[in-house]
Formats: sequence, structure tokens, C-alpha cells
Amino acid sequence: MMTTGRWRVLALAAELFAAGAARGGVTILTNLPYKAEAAADDYERERPRLDLYLPGGTGFPSIVWFHGGGLVGGNKDGAMSIGRSFAEEGIAVAAANYRLSPKVKFPAYVEDAAAAVAWVRATIGGHGGASNRVFVGGASAGGYLTSMIAMDASYLRRHGLDPSALAGFVPVSGQMVTHFTVRAERGLGTNAIVADAAAPIHFTRPDGPPMLVIMGDRDWPGRLEENQYFVALQKIAGNRRVDLLVVPDRTHGTICGNIKLPDDPSREAIRRFTGVRGGEAP
Repeated sequence: MMTTGRWRVLALAAELFAAGAARGGVTILTNLPYKAEAAADDYERERPRLDLYLPGGTGFPSIVWFHGGGLVGGNKDGAMSIGRSFAEEGIAVAAANYRLSPKVKFPAYVEDAAAAVAWVRATIGGHGGASNRVFVGGASAGGYLTSMIAMDASYLRRHGLDPSALAGFVPVSGQMVTHFTVRAERGLGTNAIVADAAAPIHFTRPDGPPMLVIMGDRDWPGRLEENQYFVALQKIAGNRRVDLLVVPDRTHGTICGNIKLPDDPSREAIRRFTGVRGGEAP
């Protein structure tokens, strides 16, 4: 007769087999909860989950990736191609969901983003990754979340981390002023220009973390200029580790949608930023 302990080992093995599968050298673990113990309600148990796309080997870098959708929609499934393609080149991707407006309001989704990053940094070593090579990125609303936790250190500090403990941040087409959904939650007009504590640019400082800011040259009106201004202010403040990549002939949709393509300039810039070139870690 099997002991209770052995049954538990077999049950855990079955659970991991169901959640993850090795495909083309990439192991995928799905719907891992990153806030289960702290969840206050069913929605907080449902949304804060992530998928891990893991390469083979050890010591690899990782990117925690947040999807777009204006903070009101979207999910981690949209990052499937990015996750698998980067993992095939030796970069793990943790594609994370987060709670959405109007079910929650600011700063709940930023808090979720910080919790996901803290969870990945604490656990990636158990999957073979390097805990000192964890990056954070995302597109559109995901770029906003990336920038908020990079610039407002209070969110990560609640988890015993500082933005300086992360290897770098890659916001793609994100808002650097107060997000338009946050403005809508407050009843402000769409043309209201706000840069308060819900704006990454509000926290401009000389000791900010390394950032690779990526934009398309044909993004939404004003978005490119907003990011150019953000980068300029960081450099003026004294943070020389912030760079801007403007990719020609890219819209708000294609600047992220093309990252999965092997010859995409954004993809190559992210590989260099994470220390991986040509699919091989240095």
C-alpha cells in the first residue's frame, strides 16, 4: 500500500504534467497563481495567474511580460508567440494576467504587476533561471504597468524588492503620463493631461533603473512624443541607463505584434538588453 506522502508526490507530478509540456525544447507551465495566499476575493484568485515559457539549460534570463488592452481587457494568451519564440532562444517569459478596470481601480492592477514580478524573481531559480537576470516588459497597458513599477519603487518594496534588484525594464508603447483609463476612473475627460502619482514620469529621478523604451514611429497621436519626453527627462535627471528605440513603419499594434518575428528590430534590441545574442547566452 502506498503511503500518504507517496500519493502526494504522484499527485504533484500529475499536476505538473498537466500544467506543463515540453514542446520543441520549451517547457510551458500554465495558469500558475502568483497571489493565491493574499487573494481577497474570487476575482483576485482568478486573474493574477501567469504562464511560464522555459528554455532548456540553467542560468537563463527571464522577462515578466504584461499584455495590453487599455487596463480594461486582454489576457496572457496574447503573449503566447512572444513567450515561445523567446524561450526557444534561451530567454524565459512569464506572461501574466492582472485584474482589470472597472472591476478594480488604480492601483490594483499595478499592485498585481509588482506581485507577479516578485513571484517570478523568488521562484525562477527553481526552474533553472537566474534570479539576478529578471527583466520586466509589456506592451501598451503592459508598458504602462512596466514603467509604473520601474519608476514608483513603493510597489516592489512591499515585496521586499527594489527596482534596482531587477535587471531592467522594457516598456513597449506605454503611457508615461497618468493612463487614460485611470483618468476615466476619476471622471476626467479624455483630453485631461495628468502626471500625478499614477504616472511613471512623476517619479523621474537620477537613480532610476535601466530601461529600454520601445516605440513605433506611427503609434497613436502623441504617444511617441510622450515617450521621447520621458526618456529625455530621465537623462536630464541623471539616469543615463534609459534608452529609446523608435522602429520605423510600426503602428501601435505592429510594434508589439512583430516582436515574435526573428528579424524584428525590437526583438533584437530586447535580446541585446537581456544579454542574449543569436539565441545564445554570452
